[in-house]
Amino acid sequence: MEERQRDADRSQAAILAAARDEFAEHGLGGARVDRIAERAGLNKRLLYYYFDDKEKLFQAVLEQTYRDIRDRERELHLEDLPPADAVKRLVEFTWNYYLEHPEFLTLLNSANLHRARHLQGSKRARELNSPLIETLAHVLERGRKEGVFRGGVDPVQLYVSIAGLSYFYLSNNHTLSAIFGRDLLAPKARSERLSHMTDVILGYLLAP
Repeated sequence: MEERQRDADRSQAAILAAARDEFAEHGLGGARVDRIAERAGLNKRLLYYYFDDKEKLFQAVLEQTYRDIRDRERELHLEDLPPADAVKRLVEFTWNYYLEHPEFLTLLNSANLHRARHLQGSKRARELNSPLIETLAHVLERGRKEGVFRGGVDPVQLYVSIAGLSYFYLSNNHTLSAIFGRDLLAPKARSERLSHMTDVILGYLLAP
């Protein structure tokens, strides 16, 4: 029984990894179950056995994608840091994670293209994201009590701003680089962007 469970876990992990790459490359509409099975090195029937259809598989990939980034965020131990350092670390982590995982951005683009219907029906996705917002709320409240942060900051709005500052820049890098005539992913430009984002977020948060 244990060996069968391990085989099942390995098979599902292989399918999710293959599907992540397929969806990131081709989007939901262009992805093909045959190619996913081939990428995973498994029989297509096994894919349908675990995930029913392509729509359910896409939902599972999105859930796994959020689980991966939330797991990494927990490793930051934000509540163990001074409030300003915690926010700075979250900004740095978000920027670097997006750089290291471009598939995260393309999967979100695909999900938004389909009006996030796969996430709206996912209780698991909401449960995965709630702890981060709670942690950020605690950091903000601690900073307010210490006189470091201003009060009245919505942790959801703050996180959307942190993510958005990185997301827009990277998702639109090609067009922005073209119209401004600058390589916005050159090492110097990446460093400048991270410094700018950190200054913007902390400039908003820090108490006068």
